[in-house]
Amino acid sequence: MLAMFILPAATASSGDKELQTGDIITGLLPVAAFGIAYCKGDSEGEKQWLRATVINEILNNSLSLACNETSLGEGPNGEANSFPSGHAGFAFAQAGFLRERYGWRYGAPALVLASAVSYIRVNEEKHHWRDVIAGGALGYGVALFTVTPLSALHLAPIIGPDWLGIRYKRSF
Repeated sequence: MLAMFILPAATASSGDKELQTGDIITGLLPVAAFGIAYCKGDSEGEKQWLRATVINEILNNSLSLACNETSLGEGPNGEANSFPSGHAGFAFAQAGFLRERYGWRYGAPALVLASAVSYIRVNEEKHHWRDVIAGGALGYGVALFTVTPLSALHLAPIIGPDWLGIRYKRSF
């Protein structure tokens, strides 16, 4: 499997290597995100990962199709489907999942990698900055709305016939 990524990179030009690196990072982020949920035995996290990923892809592709025939749809290299960046959206959805579900310990490195993917897409003239910013905001925004923290704190009022109280629940 690793040879598939190494062999083509050996004969690629500098720009091709950079694009391949961005593609590899984009492909490894969901593997890492789902893998962390799986290794932690977090079945709810696995469901939230799937939900965030699917919703992000549906929204990103729909927006891309809607904008394809406008000036937003044309990339700096003249190709279509530029806005929003699917690579950036996908990478930031994975980083957003890791950040929201497991905290900064997992989220910060993933956000750095997602930012690197976005930089590569702009540097290689596949997207404008607006494209990667919109894709990244969409991906992270979907994660914000679809993912709950693993270590959630819940406070709820309890009202009984003869008493009042607060229920405190913290998951670890």
